[in-house]
Amino acid sequence: MAVHDGADTRAAARLQVWRRRTQTGFFLLFLLAPALNLLRFDLADRQLWFLGLRWSLGLDALVRGELSATQAALSILWRAFIPGIMLVAAFLAVAYRFGRLYCGWLCPHFSVVEGLNKLLHRACGKFSLWDMSVTLRAGPPQRRWWPLFALSCGCMGFVWAITLLSYLVTPATVWGGLFSGTLSGNPARFLLVGTLLLSCEFAFARHLFCRFGCAVGLFQSLAWMANPRGMVVAFERERARDCRSCGSETGSLSPRGSACDSVCPMRLHPRNIKRMMFSCVQCGQCLKACEVTQVAQQRAPTLEWRIGEEALRETLRQRRDELKEPR
Repeated sequence: MAVHDGADTRAAARLQVWRRRTQTGFFLLFLLAPALNLLRFDLADRQLWFLGLRWSLGLDALVRGELSATQAALSILWRAFIPGIMLVAAFLAVAYRFGRLYCGWLCPHFSVVEGLNKLLHRACGKFSLWDMSVTLRAGPPQRRWWPLFALSCGCMGFVWAITLLSYLVTPATVWGGLFSGTLSGNPARFLLVGTLLLSCEFAFARHLFCRFGCAVGLFQSLAWMANPRGMVVAFERERARDCRSCGSETGSLSPRGSACDSVCPMRLHPRNIKRMMFSCVQCGQCLKACEVTQVAQQRAPTLEWRIGEEALRETLRQRRDELKEPR
């Protein structure tokens, strides 16, 4: 059996550093896109902006008689349907091979979920209010973190609400009205209701939304599940005994054998079969936790990513194991 050294652990840590960078960059893009006219739809002008340019389908020209019906139909086909189909196809192609990579590496909502997880864990030892068990990986819970968790949920709810509003109303109008106190009507109601709902979602149901309520994540998972060669987190079941001492050498206060379970931001069990990992976001945190604790005991990790033919063999092995299990 090969023994991994500290260099492998550092490689796992660097992977997470790069993931944080991609998340941060995409989150900033999400916040700044409306102000830079990179992507937004102005409801007042009924105008789509894309990459700083007005994106027109030619309907106004059709109304003015400048285009024929055939020319307008071709304009809609080339400027709306074909780009949309190509974008969706490329997105699903990535998901077909790599799973919910967008969720784990780019999604701004998931970035917030992970940040709130850490604050809640410091407050009560759980990553979700609905967790049944406590995992004390960062020491005993401290109540002083509760106000910061609640404040963060409210702030993130407001940031998300005003950003989403900026995608529909000119950002200068939104922020100008907010600072001058003149924001009223539908924009004000949207901001108030949106902040309330999003704050509650971040506080109570952020994992439930990611797993069951997000259409983007759902279609990624469906594409991934259809591909037996798609990237999976594989578990060396013949070495299951090595998991019994997992965490005993790293100073972790979590129950032994649960390092990978306790770090999963989606509250999944990474050693489970692919069918039970439907909402895995391929963040790699379980791999890092496994590697850290196993390397500390001079052993190779029991979890690793597999793709292609190796992933297919893992899928077939899982199916055989399922058939052997008594019913």
